[in-house]
Amino acid sequence: MTTRLAIVCPCYRDVPSFEILRNRIIDIVSSDSALADCRLVFTVVDDTAGQDHEIDRLASLGDTSVVVPPFNLGHQRGLVYGLRRVVDGLNDKDIVVTMDADGEDLPEDLPRLVNAVLGTPDDDLLVVAQRTKRNESIRFRVLYTLFKTMFRIFTGTTVRSGNYAAYRASLARRILFHPYFDLCYSSTLVSLDIPVTEVPCPRGTRYAGESRMNLLRLFLHGVRMLLPFTDRIAVRALIAFSAIFAAGITMGLLVIGIRLFTSAAIPGWTTFTLLGALILSFIALGNFIVLFAVFSHSRGISLAGLEEQRGRSARSSSAPSD
Repeated sequence: MTTRLAIVCPCYRDVPSFEILRNRIIDIVSSDSALADCRLVFTVVDDTAGQDHEIDRLASLGDTSVVVPPFNLGHQRGLVYGLRRVVDGLNDKDIVVTMDADGEDLPEDLPRLVNAVLGTPDDDLLVVAQRTKRNESIRFRVLYTLFKTMFRIFTGTTVRSGNYAAYRASLARRILFHPYFDLCYSSTLVSLDIPVTEVPCPRGTRYAGESRMNLLRLFLHGVRMLLPFTDRIAVRALIAFSAIFAAGITMGLLVIGIRLFTSAAIPGWTTFTLLGALILSFIALGNFIVLFAVFSHSRGISLAGLEEQRGRSARSSSAPSD
């Protein structure tokens, strides 16, 4: 049975870059002895929702299909939309590779990611590209360092991967309908309880055109990356606010006890300290309640449609191979 290598790329007015990417992937895969027998298929997710007329010229490529969302989804949700459309047509042993279409995910690294999947009997293994070098401006590097620090504080983990990943189609069918994928693809991949192997990969440069990632979009992307970790953030915040509340109440009781049961003089600033501690304590209590509600909501994953999806996945896995 021929293993299909399904390359899925979100594309927002980056057709020239994708054409270069596709040709390089074909050359690299055909020259790799371990991958030469794989059948390459490409899926491009047109995130302009049909507004990019350059996408039409991909129709003549026999190995490439185009998925058009009804409206612009953004590259993260657009990628998930495309994956959910194509995964049912794959066999369990086929390999899915997700990557950006602009060339920043280097095709030269693709054999290492795919061979890591092929080299293990574990069909649940996820292989992601770990970023080792980036070619961005000083401002971006500073902001990215601040974001990683904030991400570490909030979640207790560090995400150093993007969209570049490889895994079996059987794993894709099992995880892609998790609701967190509707929030962010890249961070959801590593937030789930599945084995992850990281392959060090430098970040490349665009083949053509200019990046459309401005400061606002970068900020929004950072917020979306936090969303799949809502439960972890809520738990860590609950612990922090509980400690603040306990410290404030303890300080208040201590000051009151000194006033009632001793004749010791208490400096005037102590009253203001006590008032501030009590205010902070009740703010912490309010945040505790809000975050507890958020945490309980994040754990209440909707089961709507899961039975239908399970039946559809079963039919797909039993379909005859090519």
